[in-house]
This record gives sequence, structure tokens and C-alpha cells, in this order.
Amino acid sequence: MKKLTIEPAEPPAASEPCNGDLSAQFHRALSVLAGKWKGDILWQLVDRKRRFGELRQSIPGVTQHMLTTQLRDLEANGLVKRTVYPEVPPRVEYEMTPSAKALKPVFDELYRWAQEHGFPTSTGSTAQPAPSSDAAEPEDPPRKAGRQAR
Repeated sequence: MKKLTIEPAEPPAASEPCNGDLSAQFHRALSVLAGKWKGDILWQLVDRKRRFGELRQSIPGVTQHMLTTQLRDLEANGLVKRTVYPEVPPRVEYEMTPSAKALKPVFDELYRWAQEHGFPTSTGSTAQPAPSSDAAEPEDPPRKAGRQAR
């Protein structure tokens, strides 16, 4: 039986980054953008500044705690700028930083890709899943016997 060996590859040229470096950079970029709500938050901030309440209303399903957490993370990574105005009550606005605005072509390309490959957007401004037919309004829990409402 003939012994097969794989010749070692030539090391990359000095001007080319090592594949490991590219992989690390790619994973760093993904980790900055990863998160269930970060893409939605950035998408809402692409065109203009928004207040916290506006963001919460425009992103169905996000909780106040999760929105706060994701905004803080985006701010820590330099993608979102938070401005607090010294008013009573305080007004806080969020906007994309220039480095985050550089992602707009990426968002546009994702939109185009979704259209081309069968992921159409909804006709409304925000996509919300349609309520299922078996989803009913929760009923009041039954009262225990012997207790009366006051």
C-alpha cells in the first residue's frame, strides 16, 4: 500500500494576513453584532435618532430589560451613541456612530439577499407574526372556595 502524505502548505506572504487573524477578526465582528435584538436596534437607528420608548415600541417582543442590555452593549462596542439631555424628566436619545453607519451597505445587501432568496418582508413597517388561531385571551384564575371578593 502506498503511503499518502499531505505536503505542508507554504506560509502566507508577509503582506497577507494569516487566515487565523481573518477568522478572529470575523468572529469579533460577529460577536459585536450578535444578539437577538441588536440587528433590530441598529436597523431602527439607521435613518435617525430615537428615544428609548420609540425603540421599544418599534421592536415587538423586546423587553425593557433586554433593550437596555443590548443598547449598553452596542454603546460599549462603539456602535451606538447615547445622549442624555439635562431636562426634567431627562431625555435620552440613541443614534448610530459613524462606524455603525458604515454597516448600512451590509443591511441593504441583507435586505436584497432576503428578497432574492425567498425571505420577503412584510408590507407593514415592522414584521410581527400573525396570531395563531388557538391563541385565546387568558382567563381570570378561578377563585378558591370560601374566599369572597372585597
